[in-house]
Amino acid sequence: MSELPALFSDLALILVTAGVTTVLFKWLKQPLVLGYIIAGLLIGPYFPWFPVINDHHSVETWSEIGMVFLLFAIGLEFSFKKLKKQAGTVGITALTELVSMCVIGFLLGKVMGWSQMDSIFLGAMLSMSSTTIIAKAFDDLKIKGEKWTGSVIGVLVVEDLAAILMMVILSTLAVSTALDGRELMMSVIKLVFFLLVWYVGGVFLIPTILKWARKFMTEETLTVFAVGLCFFMVWLANKAGFSSALGAFIMGSILAETLEAEMIHKLTTPIKNLFGAVFFVSVGMMVNPAILVQYWWQILVITVVVVVLKSLSSGVGMLLSGDSLHNSVRAGMCFGQIGEFSFIIATVGMSFGVIDDFLYPIIVSVSIITTFLTPYLIKGGEPLFHWIERKVPGRWKDGFGSKEKAVRSKDGEEVTMKDYLLSQLKNLVLYASIIIALMLICFSLCTFIETYVPQPFGGLISLVVSLVIISPFLWAVAFKHSMRNITGKLMADSGFNRHSIRLIFILRVVIVWGIAVNIINHFLNAGFWSSFGLHNVPYHLIAMGLAVVYVVVLRVITPVMHWYERIESSFLENMNKRDTLQSFVLPEVLQKNFVLEKVTLSPKSHYAGQRIRDCDFRKTYNVTVVGVDRADEVIDLPTKDLVLFPADEITFLGTEEQIGKLKPLVEVEDDVLIKERPESDVDIYRMEVKKGNRYLGTTLRESDFRHVYNAMVIAVGHGDEYFLNPQPDTVFQDGDTVWFVASAAHAKAILDSLTLNLEPQTPNSKL
Repeated sequence: MSELPALFSDLALILVTAGVTTVLFKWLKQPLVLGYIIAGLLIGPYFPWFPVINDHHSVETWSEIGMVFLLFAIGLEFSFKKLKKQAGTVGITALTELVSMCVIGFLLGKVMGWSQMDSIFLGAMLSMSSTTIIAKAFDDLKIKGEKWTGSVIGVLVVEDLAAILMMVILSTLAVSTALDGRELMMSVIKLVFFLLVWYVGGVFLIPTILKWARKFMTEETLTVFAVGLCFFMVWLANKAGFSSALGAFIMGSILAETLEAEMIHKLTTPIKNLFGAVFFVSVGMMVNPAILVQYWWQILVITVVVVVLKSLSSGVGMLLSGDSLHNSVRAGMCFGQIGEFSFIIATVGMSFGVIDDFLYPIIVSVSIITTFLTPYLIKGGEPLFHWIERKVPGRWKDGFGSKEKAVRSKDGEEVTMKDYLLSQLKNLVLYASIIIALMLICFSLCTFIETYVPQPFGGLISLVVSLVIISPFLWAVAFKHSMRNITGKLMADSGFNRHSIRLIFILRVVIVWGIAVNIINHFLNAGFWSSFGLHNVPYHLIAMGLAVVYVVVLRVITPVMHWYERIESSFLENMNKRDTLQSFVLPEVLQKNFVLEKVTLSPKSHYAGQRIRDCDFRKTYNVTVVGVDRADEVIDLPTKDLVLFPADEITFLGTEEQIGKLKPLVEVEDDVLIKERPESDVDIYRMEVKKGNRYLGTTLRESDFRHVYNAMVIAVGHGDEYFLNPQPDTVFQDGDTVWFVASAAHAKAILDSLTLNLEPQTPNSKL
């Protein structure tokens, strides 16, 4: 017999250890992800008191498969419709948190003396929160259906999308170890092409194939087909030069738009759980306790930064979006951790060898600590809000959550502070995209100028050309003011609005100054100053000073820039021309306030078996039943006399908060996965029919087995023949063997009465 490959023993060790630790963590009411990481630490190479794995290469392959299924599952739960409905709150919050933590992480790495790439990757990892851990905490705390938690989930989805793009940029950085504009531009172009293939090919072709094959699909074929599509897209993404995680997420998102999405999610969840366990265990295997001891203070500092500043930036982002102080504080406290995408980003850095070995276990350690703290941080959101409420001045309280107050513009349109902030954000995103593209183009083109024109003139000419091309857009970011009337009214409305708008304009100027510093730094670098014989010039400080002068010049030439507004107006008119051709647009007020959600009725729900009129959907929760899917039947606008059956898929109309409160009562989940059968004294007994037996010559129907003794005859043996489940007219003959099922007390009564000359007993008589 050939020797068993080491992979089998490794998987046995991984899964058994993971199983034991996760049961322990479930008992401790802690996230299972932590159990997996601890299991990896125990069987890793740095823990000598426990068996270790042998075939590291195969385990790494399984781990990558686990990452693929994790991203595939996230894609299956992705919803463009929900994201669009919450675009304002979600977009501003996510952008504020991502930008803040990327900058803070980079600066923190620099302060701690880490390399440029370590600092960049640290910023990227600190900006990622854990969708898995937060969603699990919401489930455990029974708050998943509340409106503010929906906003948190939306922010997490945006972060997941940002992580996909971030991995593309970081992969480019890792290959070139520097921000090569031309190479990064090619990567973005390839990404856009890949996304076009996703929309045009995937969304059109795959649902069409599934619709054609629907009548031939079984659970087995659907599982194989879905997993096959997932790995096909992974392969395609890899061929295009992107990560396997991107391909898995894209295919999950495509399948999320099909009718089979829920069934695919149900069928692939066990696979995701299996391979996901291997992924998280492999993460724990990379934790080196010696490094943790060596870098304990860095771990402590990063943990404090994540818990405090990450929560603060998220809460501020929620406030800037126009949400209330109550929701902002509670939502902000949810983001005080880093999770699975941070591991994936760290894996990218490790695979390219551009980050130091100590960074990975540090990030895992911070994740473990912050994950432990997450449920307590979420619980602490409410008392923290009450504390802040007592400390915040009254005039600020009036401004928080003032999104419902509106001022009227000249054309009669009502504009809220939230609308104003969204307008500012949209303009900033648009201009930032144009400026970044122009910067990359200028950096690439000016390389040719510097090739033929020696320093210092090459650098100066390149700088002037770049600033001339980009200046109109930088001026628009810093000083363009197209909503003067609305701005004045909003500022006069409340002190909160006044301070917020001033902060926005200061932020716009600071952003332009930062971009100018980057451009000046790129051209007036160390090589430029060396051409003058100056080798130790603090050119970073000089760039900062010149950028201040440049911003002042932009402000002075504002009258000259009015021609740009006409060009921009024409451009925006052309860009939005297609929207005016739409014949029908769903009212925004309905999209913002109501949702349609399908919920499966559990057999354990007290609504099962009731008529709709007897349910308290409208009375208690103000939710309406607009449809019921039952097997192959679809019942639209059901009558109030319709009886709801278990496994019915009920479509409810209401707000997210209302449906969220009702949903746990409809989809009742068992607390225990496997239930033990209660002990019973029912057993199989045997008796023989002989002369003098009172059953001799009677039929099974005439006997009192069932209606007196509550016993069931399951077989009768006559000679060499056996009759299973005998008919009621079966006659008991001499020598027959009868097998019956009954409780111990009833069986004893039957056997004791065989030879007694008893009168026929009436049904339900007592023994």
